[in-house]
Amino acid sequence: MVHLETRANNALRVNPNFVNGANADIAITTHGSDWYFAVCAVMTVAAFTFIGLGFRKHRRDRVFHYITAAVVFVAAIAYFTMGSNLGFTPIEVEFPRSDPKVSGQFREIFYVRYIDWFITTPLLLTDLLLTAGMPWPTVLWVILVDEIMIVTGLIGALVRSSYKWGYFVFGCVALGYILYHLVWESRRHAIGLGSDISRTFFMCGTLTAVLWVLYPIAWGVCEGGNVISADSEAVFYGILDLLAKPVFGALLIWGHRNIDPARLGMAIKDYDDDPAVVGGTHGHREKNAPIAGATNGHTNGHTTDHTNGATNGVTNGDATTTTTAPGQTTGPTHIPQLQTV
Repeated sequence: MVHLETRANNALRVNPNFVNGANADIAITTHGSDWYFAVCAVMTVAAFTFIGLGFRKHRRDRVFHYITAAVVFVAAIAYFTMGSNLGFTPIEVEFPRSDPKVSGQFREIFYVRYIDWFITTPLLLTDLLLTAGMPWPTVLWVILVDEIMIVTGLIGALVRSSYKWGYFVFGCVALGYILYHLVWESRRHAIGLGSDISRTFFMCGTLTAVLWVLYPIAWGVCEGGNVISADSEAVFYGILDLLAKPVFGALLIWGHRNIDPARLGMAIKDYDDDPAVVGGTHGHREKNAPIAGATNGHTNGHTTDHTNGATNGVTNGDATTTTTAPGQTTGPTHIPQLQTV
């Protein structure tokens, strides 16, 4: 029995609900904490899986693996924080309820969830917009709109008065613009890049559009309206995040398995492709540098530019002649033959 107790989840005992001078009486229980830790484990496994799959590709072709792995790594940290009953602040509810599950004055608001979204949702959009081959100015603009959506959602969650719904409206307008891009502009752009690219974007873009519509609903019944309990909030957001991040990432990486990033305008140069690094032409010139330098040395002395040394050696080296009379020359006329690289 003692052994079982030492292995039990004691996060709520170690990290109580009293924070910032107030006690969150509408907060997660051990069940909610367990669920958050379970989601953290799934996110962590997904992150290492995406990174592992990336090593099967050349470094220049891993951009989508790195971005997607970063999404679930950040989410794993956020869910560990929430499972530990950290990263929250008590906020007085606008709508007190008589239901025992949501009765109380202060609700636990996890601001760490919004920090997670502030980092991960731009990365998710980057995955999608790069898949559609959208230009960088468009990508950056859509990301800015996304940041507005997340920040207004956080501000609204931290406001206790009815003014929180004004921020909710701002966030919904930003979301509407993002959805427009996913279902119309970016989709049309992806169609012109090939059926495989279009299919990948359609799968991942549709999943994202459907799930992101559900997030404002979750916000309305949790931080906004205080309708469902904190444990139910954990399940609601957790399922959405599992579908929007690990499942999304698996579909995206699977769709990109045979897509060359160069087709998306992402031709990335790797230093392994540079002959100067891997011992190509430059390496041979280094070996022949003494010859080139000695050849050039007849007239110009030693030079540190091996290429110019070899070239000038042909024109200014032993071919030097001395004119003694009109039409006659003296001195060496033999031009040494340099090794061809």
